[in-house]
Amino acid sequence: MTVSSLSSRTTHTRAAPVRLALLLTCGLALAGCGNFHETLQHGYVLQEGALEQIPVGATQEQVLIVMGTPSTVATVNGEVFYYISQRTDRNMSFMPQEVTDQRVVAIYFDKDRRVNRLANYGYKDGKIFDFVSQTTPTGGIELNYIRNIFKGGPQVRPF
Repeated sequence: MTVSSLSSRTTHTRAAPVRLALLLTCGLALAGCGNFHETLQHGYVLQEGALEQIPVGATQEQVLIVMGTPSTVATVNGEVFYYISQRTDRNMSFMPQEVTDQRVVAIYFDKDRRVNRLANYGYKDGKIFDFVSQTTPTGGIELNYIRNIFKGGPQVRPF
């Protein structure tokens, strides 16, 4: 046996585990790409039963205790607390996010700072819909403000 053939056999023996590890790493990386799915929640997360804890006539302080700090406050026709949330999905980590749900919980107050009305706006059949009153708002300053909030993000795809 010559020195050059011994050296060649040693190099080949050392390279085999490295090649095997590289092959396994690439295989695992590619396998993970096919099954990756991620759902992300942005903004306010509405707790189950939170809106039921806020009766008409509750004070702003009671609302803050139950709901926490609002995302934004409007004073267009009285004071309104808005809690804004958005859920997005993406199939792979490098793909863009697609909005699957967007909600705006609105709590309306009268001049005495007591709850006058509750609304939970979202999209239904491609239109802004109030899931509390089961109605579609038809117009006015309030609807324009809600539309502007929904336009802040990408368009929601229908379910």
